[in-house]
Amino acid sequence: MTYLMLTGGRVVNSGGSVDADVLVHNGKIEAIGNLSGLPIDDVERVDCSGRLLLPGGVDVHTHLDSPMMGTTTSDDFETGTRAAACGGTTTLVDFAMQGPGEKLLESLDKHRAKAQGRAAVDYGFHMCVTDLYDGAVDEFTEIMQTGVTSFKVFMAYRGTLMLHDGALFNVLRESGRIGGQVCVHAENGDVIDRLAADLVAAGKTGPGSHEISRPPSTEIEAVRRAIQIARMADSPIYFVHLSTEGAVEAVAEARSQDHAVAGETCTHYLTLDRSLYDAPGFEAAKVVLTPPLRTEEHRAALWRGLRAGTLGVVSSDHCPFCLEEKRRLGAADFRAIPNGGPGVEHRMIVMYAEGVRKNQISLEKFVDLTATAPARQFGLFPTKGAIVSGADADIVVLDPNGTTTISAQTQNQRMDYTPYEGWTLPGSLEAVYSRGEEVARGGKYVGAGGRGRFLARSTL
Repeated sequence: MTYLMLTGGRVVNSGGSVDADVLVHNGKIEAIGNLSGLPIDDVERVDCSGRLLLPGGVDVHTHLDSPMMGTTTSDDFETGTRAAACGGTTTLVDFAMQGPGEKLLESLDKHRAKAQGRAAVDYGFHMCVTDLYDGAVDEFTEIMQTGVTSFKVFMAYRGTLMLHDGALFNVLRESGRIGGQVCVHAENGDVIDRLAADLVAAGKTGPGSHEISRPPSTEIEAVRRAIQIARMADSPIYFVHLSTEGAVEAVAEARSQDHAVAGETCTHYLTLDRSLYDAPGFEAAKVVLTPPLRTEEHRAALWRGLRAGTLGVVSSDHCPFCLEEKRRLGAADFRAIPNGGPGVEHRMIVMYAEGVRKNQISLEKFVDLTATAPARQFGLFPTKGAIVSGADADIVVLDPNGTTTISAQTQNQRMDYTPYEGWTLPGSLEAVYSRGEEVARGGKYVGAGGRGRFLARSTL
């Protein structure tokens, strides 16, 4: 097979940057350095002068072809992973939802079948536990043996997804015992349900009420409670999509006491403001996300948390529902609006523009948050998440002098809107390679269909 050499670029890893060539063979990175004199005849050279060479993004929080709140997310594994590739993300870890009345292994097999032969980039799974039936924890070991080494639980959505505290403790204890980790959606669901019912009773049924029903304290209380439950279970814990200053403080406090607590935030919590809930008509439904968008002081605290290492990962929480589908289900009652929005395609460029170019984080920190740290956290490093010899040749070529304009009309996500509509950002993703194959160029997918591989992950 022909060698590929990316020449003249600046290779950026979480630990530093260097001007270097990158040699790729059989899908792997073979060498990095000044390779101009290398005696290789059969080589395709790509001039990357003036470009940044970044590790392919690792997004560990997506919901593809996922049944939720009376409907199914609009992106399946074909469209969602193509969008990911076009946005510089070459690895996903998606959530396999436990269906009503289904055993965990049964639900995992169903979700695996949805991805098989359709995914454009490499992928793994988390196993969502929404019903801890008798014997459910006995399946955890077998799930782990299939390479699915993380579980997810919800502290909200009573009656559909939520586990009570005793079940949460059981999941944490068993997962910790066998070397897995648990991802926790931390909100006080019972208080939220009470607040939401009061709003509806008062006739406040529009989408803007979603934010009012989920004040910051509902997240902060749940994070602190879950940390204590994890301590009792002697288990590590990972918090998904944190959005508040108080949650960052709670995680920092626990980590300072040497507890195995980790957390992520998401692109939209770092870049979008709660004022979007004041939009007229049904427009606010576009940002009916869980948890909701917050005010500036919370965004500033999230950026501080990333810089300090309190939060280690930035994910997309890509959970896409078209606006018309949100309207069909929730026009009369905001509680029925499917919670979630798009993001997998724009995570990398938005984080580069809003983080690096606005001096919130360094270029190396950007790589860490979007690729290296998530790969480490979920058992994919060093095969994924770094440009190092022996790793998969997942490489993003970014032109810092280019620009990117985001629009629903040109995006690859199967969506009728984007919360970043009309944003013009510094930087453009010129090309994306997955295992040495060019899969995207200029924002368009150019790779083969269904080429993505399932990644069996290791434990922490």
